[in-house]
Amino acid sequence: MFLNQTTYSVGSGPVSVAVVDVNSDNKPDIVVANYNSNNVGVLLNAGSGTFNGETTYAVGSDPQGVATVDVNSDNKPDIIVANYLSNTVGVLLNAGNGIFNAQTTYSVGNGPVSVAVFDVNSDNKPDIVVTNAGSNTVGVLFNAGSGSFNAQTTYSVGGNPFSVAVADVNSDNKPDIVVANEGSATVSVLLNAGNGIFNAQTTYSVGSGPVSVAVIDVNSDNKSDIVVVNWGSNTVGVLLNTGSGTFNAQTTYSVGGNPFSVAVADVNSDNKPDIVVTNYLSNTVGVLLNIGNGTFNAQTAYPVGTLPRWVAVVDVNSDNKPDIVVTNGGSDTVSIILHC
Repeated sequence: MFLNQTTYSVGSGPVSVAVVDVNSDNKPDIVVANYNSNNVGVLLNAGSGTFNGETTYAVGSDPQGVATVDVNSDNKPDIIVANYLSNTVGVLLNAGNGIFNAQTTYSVGNGPVSVAVFDVNSDNKPDIVVTNAGSNTVGVLFNAGSGSFNAQTTYSVGGNPFSVAVADVNSDNKPDIVVANEGSATVSVLLNAGNGIFNAQTTYSVGSGPVSVAVIDVNSDNKSDIVVVNWGSNTVGVLLNTGSGTFNAQTTYSVGGNPFSVAVADVNSDNKPDIVVTNYLSNTVGVLLNIGNGTFNAQTAYPVGTLPRWVAVVDVNSDNKPDIVVTNGGSDTVSIILHC
């Protein structure tokens, strides 16, 4: 289903990746957080799924999570990054043509790891949601307009919150927060009470060391389900939504060694979302096809670089088939695996 990887050099210790058109040429580009280089790299799409060398922008210390969303309503996607050792979130506004201004930083909790950007208070301005791993909180920074943000409001979650997703899980047209708590072996669900205020967490047990979470309807019942990678259990867990934002116990599927990141997208054009996971110690990416009713086949593994971390699934070569983009933390590369 997928071809052999093509790799591109990036900075030292790439962690997370976002794939979106940043220079308005209708071709998705790559944005990567380089943990050891203290920068974010932008690789512009040169066409046919090939990419130019990265252009780097300085950010805070040990950047981990990255998102790319238009935060100042100028129709140009901006970069938002979690700076782990600086205890900040950096916002780099897009100056046009895929060039970015220097970051503006906002203080958050200790050890921010993952960031999501979504309008949580229905004012048509995207807000920032960040996991503070050292504080055991999730922070919400409301967009104050023009791409500036208010101080965070924090909510308690589990131990070492490592990943966050924002989606409406209880069908009330308000986006809720879902967090993977690596230190607690749980997933937290914080329902949106309105105006971007969130209720206390409800937790669900998952496997050992959950480090990445995605929220999407996997069984075609119009309710958002949770998919989580369990680093210490070498599994992916699927928690089906039972309604009103509550979830069944996870069903697990074996994957490779120490899975690190998950993306969920329909990769075989059958209108059912499939699971794509990076297997950190196996140096592979695994694809688990959805066979219906939210159940999945065993993974098919594809070789990538050394110590793969983050994964995104996006059509990068305009053939209407989703491709796989992976950061390789041990190789200092990004892998592109084109769909056959």
